[in-house]
Amino acid sequence: MQMEAQIGSPGPPGSESSEAQQHPCFTDLSYRRRRNQIAALAREHRSGDPVPELEYEASEQATWKEVWEALLPLHRERALSDLRERGEQMQLWARPIPQLEELNRGGLAATGFRFEPVEDLVPHQDFFAALAQRTFLSTQYMRHGATALYTPEPDLVHEVVGHAAGLSIPWVADLAQAFGLAAGRTDDRGRLRLDRLFWFTMEFGLIREAGEARAFGAGLLSSAGELAGLRETKERLPFDLELLAETAYENDRPQTRLVEAPSRTDFERGLHRYLEQVRG
Repeated sequence: MQMEAQIGSPGPPGSESSEAQQHPCFTDLSYRRRRNQIAALAREHRSGDPVPELEYEASEQATWKEVWEALLPLHRERALSDLRERGEQMQLWARPIPQLEELNRGGLAATGFRFEPVEDLVPHQDFFAALAQRTFLSTQYMRHGATALYTPEPDLVHEVVGHAAGLSIPWVADLAQAFGLAAGRTDDRGRLRLDRLFWFTMEFGLIREAGEARAFGAGLLSSAGELAGLRETKERLPFDLELLAETAYENDRPQTRLVEAPSRTDFERGLHRYLEQVRG
């Protein structure tokens, strides 16, 4: 997904920003070569074809294992029950890095969503257009091992750990598609507003459940560092969708502002109502 706060983000391996040059994805030449190799496969892919399999290297498998060793107890303690239960069924932590096509034919088949590979970040319009067709544009590269517990980049950990379980749950999949359908009925300004709303809800949203704020957003679920600090004092933005659509965010550092919906019903109904209004 193309996000608005690109200044200072590590971005793709060729990024030239000063902060990017301090990030392992820029300074590790072998990592950059690997990223470029995977990006080339995504460029050659044609939508609708089976997603090509990747033979992940031992270092990438080790990073996947390290991520799950940190995340699994946090998911069981702090994730929304629907996502926690679906995650238990999928057992992504108990196997090597899954192939996107394996997920398409497995858990995602229940909702008709599918992963399609992309090189890196994509523009708002492309990201939302894909969601409208129940397609999630996903990177296939693994984050650098030096940043296993937090990285500002969208990588395979974020896409699969953060989104796969949700996209296999009907109510979450319906919300994701509703964002895409709404984006197709608005202009660039409207899509920017939807991007902000997606960020604060689908990426970093909290939902109150059993008297406690539970993680729902994919950005939280895929970041052990942020999920571990969930109960620390952070600014809580109100679940005011008009306000969120006008609130800029930063994507190159851990979040200090999170949105908490009073309940799953408020979260789901509120978003559908808002998105239906955008669609007209």
